[in-house]
Amino acid sequence: MSYPPPSLLKTNFLRRVSRCLNKQKAIPPLSPRSLGRLPSPFAPHPAPPRRTPPIFHPTAPPSIAIAGQRFPQIPTRNRHMATASATTRIGGIPPAPSIESLNEQLNNFGISEPLALFPDSNPTANPVDVYRCYISHVLAPITGVDIGLVYPALEWTQNLEKGDLILAVPRLRIPGKNPAELAREWAEKFPKNPYVRPPTATGTFLRFYFKKDVLSKLVLTSILSRKSAYGPIDTGKGKRVVVEFSSPNIAKPFHAGHLRSTIIGGFLSNLYESCGWDVVRMNYLGDWGKQFGILGVGYKRFGSEEKLLEDPVNHLFEVYVAINKIVEQEKEAEKAKAAEKGQKQISNGPSDQEAHEFFFKMENGSEECIAMWKRFRELSIEKYKATYSRLNISYDDYSGESQVSKESMERAGKMMREMGISSESDGAIVVDFKPHAKKLGKAVVQKKDGTTLYLTRDIGAAMERYEKYKFDKMIYVVACQQDLHLQQLFMILKLLKLDWADRLSHVNFGMVLGMSSRRGTVVFLDDILADARDKMHEVMRKNEEKYKQVEDPEMVADVIGRTAVMIQDMSGKRINNYTFDMARMTSFEGDTGPYLQYAHSRLSSIQRKAGIPTEELLKADFSLLTEDHATNLVRCLAQYPDVLQNTLKTLEPTTVVTYLFKMTHLLSSSYDVLRVLGEEPKLSAARMALYESARQVLNNGMRLLGLTPVDRM
Repeated sequence: MSYPPPSLLKTNFLRRVSRCLNKQKAIPPLSPRSLGRLPSPFAPHPAPPRRTPPIFHPTAPPSIAIAGQRFPQIPTRNRHMATASATTRIGGIPPAPSIESLNEQLNNFGISEPLALFPDSNPTANPVDVYRCYISHVLAPITGVDIGLVYPALEWTQNLEKGDLILAVPRLRIPGKNPAELAREWAEKFPKNPYVRPPTATGTFLRFYFKKDVLSKLVLTSILSRKSAYGPIDTGKGKRVVVEFSSPNIAKPFHAGHLRSTIIGGFLSNLYESCGWDVVRMNYLGDWGKQFGILGVGYKRFGSEEKLLEDPVNHLFEVYVAINKIVEQEKEAEKAKAAEKGQKQISNGPSDQEAHEFFFKMENGSEECIAMWKRFRELSIEKYKATYSRLNISYDDYSGESQVSKESMERAGKMMREMGISSESDGAIVVDFKPHAKKLGKAVVQKKDGTTLYLTRDIGAAMERYEKYKFDKMIYVVACQQDLHLQQLFMILKLLKLDWADRLSHVNFGMVLGMSSRRGTVVFLDDILADARDKMHEVMRKNEEKYKQVEDPEMVADVIGRTAVMIQDMSGKRINNYTFDMARMTSFEGDTGPYLQYAHSRLSSIQRKAGIPTEELLKADFSLLTEDHATNLVRCLAQYPDVLQNTLKTLEPTTVVTYLFKMTHLLSSSYDVLRVLGEEPKLSAARMALYESARQVLNNGMRLLGLTPVDRM
């Protein structure tokens, strides 16, 4: 296996990065994006664009539009060039075998009758679809129901005791008959066949259990031959999706508040890409707004060129905290003065007004203000890139609020006025949603002084993205605190009658609770990962013999620590809040990240000790896998493609996580029964083929989640 480059993960680098995040204090969020948006360790190797790519001049850097002027943009990776990286992205999957080769394979298994297909089935990529096709073609004449209703009613089960496939009789909509009686009647009429045992009628359900001989040959052959391509089905071929995730604020360190968005967004990007979609990973930075006016004023008062060059991100953060404290103090003082005089508060203080004026100048293209902002932006992005590199994250588009052109916002504003969507209110431009959706209230899209807001820029950004990418779907991975903001955005785009407005979706999530830091009140991502790495390193040191066998233990500890953090985040429904628990997530007991890594390393160890060449495993006699442990493990492996298709519907990482833990539990109970070493060669090869198939599926699932499986630990 390959690990991330040592240059990205060496201890001295990690410690140097962590030192940048000392002495922090909590501050209010800087923009709607700051509440959430974290990673996918699939390296920068984007699929070639379907449409004409932009042309980059070889000498002039790309530029961004602000207030009608162009300013140089910090260089980012050209998405049309392959670059080296720690891991390989999940790209479009290779084509599955032909139906002719599948029928030939079935013939070799003793099934001479060609498989009758269903239009939406994928039997060459998904072994369970072989059974769906057969069962539905048999059930249709028995039930008298159109096969178009029977096929989708055959669902996979999460509990193998309930069957490999299950059919709820009421789904077939047969009026005037008792569903339980129909289930029993159909079970009796189902013919003997080489695919499934006689179906079981349980209440209103018809349960189907696959026969193990054909199943083992189909599933293990598919996994061992397709390897990393096993699981995904190329349902997104020819489609493009833009996934906006992470999106931290410039001049503020990448902290725990962005943890969930980056993890979830990275996973969704991997999932869609694995299923054939052309995925554009977008980091929409919070790089514009009044907070930069506050930072600009603060830097003039407290900034140090020496500190900026020595430790830019930490210094900018300290400056922001210092000036923000003064702004808050002045605001309280003005509030007290107004209350004493019995008047309405009309000012937040001189520093706030100065910040407002600074941002106003930025919006109008002040060279001095823009130069300062541009420098802060460049320094911050470089720091983010270092953090993402450590997490094996790459982006196709480092966008941001500043990159939304003034022309796009003005065009959107004109359209809203002409279509009667917006109106003037006390000098500001507002949208009243009450005629369309009362719960959305009102939203300001332009302040009295003409400055823009987050919503204004998001409208322009969405329009520019569609013009640039012509996406079939765009996903915003943002915390549930921004539900109203995204609902208002989507409604405005629909009211503008843009034909692509219904292609937008918001994948939201809950908050991380109970976080604490060894370095203060703000919990920063680098601190979290450093703590997890150190904890796993301590655990690894306790087994001195195994520790010596690991080539780079500190790097492996870092990978396992990152796994611990990410699995804890993805173990529950994303909409639920969860309590961050370092002790729990770094444990090898229970369903944790380290347990998954241990399961993978143990399978790799069996592979090394057995020493059976991979090409020999495909020739193994799978009929020797007669034990219930082997049969249940094969049945579980067969479900993986269905798990991924179901995940495309739920967009829940926990769907994959839960499946992987179910599989590893079956594995852990099998080792004593299905021994490989010391057994008769043919039996040893068959069992090794089973374990190697399980290792491959576990590896595929972990990489889809954004993890890096380890072979030794």
